[in-house]
Amino acid sequence: MERKKKNIIELSNCSEEEYKGISKIPVKVLADNVRSMYNIGAVFRTSDAFLIDEIVLGGISGCPPHPEISKTALGAECTVSWRHVDDAVAEAMRLKDEGWKICTLEQTHNSTCLGDFLPLPDERYVLVVGNEVEGVDQRIVDISDVVLEIPQYGVKHSLNVSSSTSIALWHFNSHMMEFKTNDKSE
Repeated sequence: MERKKKNIIELSNCSEEEYKGISKIPVKVLADNVRSMYNIGAVFRTSDAFLIDEIVLGGISGCPPHPEISKTALGAECTVSWRHVDDAVAEAMRLKDEGWKICTLEQTHNSTCLGDFLPLPDERYVLVVGNEVEGVDQRIVDISDVVLEIPQYGVKHSLNVSSSTSIALWHFNSHMMEFKTNDKSE
């Protein structure tokens, strides 16, 4: 078996225009005061890879265009839908009122292990990720439908916000794409 690496042409799935027409999974990312522009860029890149519906940048979260975002986003800031809101708490409440399930990525006393959480095909989800120091605002944690935690076994019990967002979005995508695939085969 040959394990030759793919070149950039072989990796290309579609153009930016074609991407905009592709059906996305019903998942939004709500960034609650994420300070690092590099983290924001990485969230854009992951959201592009996993067909995320939208990124909502809350509070002090940086917004494109910005060189540090572009450096890690690699152009995904031009493909993924996004918007900025001044107040992530108010936005979480508004989305919840619209029927979106608020899924907060945070370490709490009664959080659900990410691997035990199975997204449903007929639901819409908002993955809330938090500030690099303070985490997600407690008021958002309080209104969450579920608080998800990524199990960690080392000393630090801390993942970078872009790393944890990537893990969680892969989880959502892997389950929700399975539903899309099963719908097409029936």
